[in-house]
Amino acid sequence: MGLLFKALLGALVVLLIAILARSKNYYIAGLIPLFPTFALIAHYIVGTERSIEALRSTIIFGIWAIIPYFIYLLSLYFLIAHLRLSFSLIIAVFCWVGSAWALVTLWNKFHGVG
Repeated sequence: MGLLFKALLGALVVLLIAILARSKNYYIAGLIPLFPTFALIAHYIVGTERSIEALRSTIIFGIWAIIPYFIYLLSLYFLIAHLRLSFSLIIAVFCWVGSAWALVTLWNKFHGVG
């Protein structure tokens, strides 16, 4: 039952994005996926299973994690002027993956694992 609820909730979010994309306020469709659903889950789990200090570290890492998303958006913004949308999206995802990898690598180097 929980899985069905999650699937319906996901479908509802996609429907909301599609409706907003067709509205005069189409740009708000870019805000909906950024609702901190998974962050809420992660923070709750870390906060209940680990120390407050671990939760604070998770929150700080989350702040830094905005950088790969920013790089994704910035690269997509410039790529769509020169490439087809599908190629632009693929390259932007690779930019996100590369910057996320760099972030994790640097975090582990300067903050250690665990």
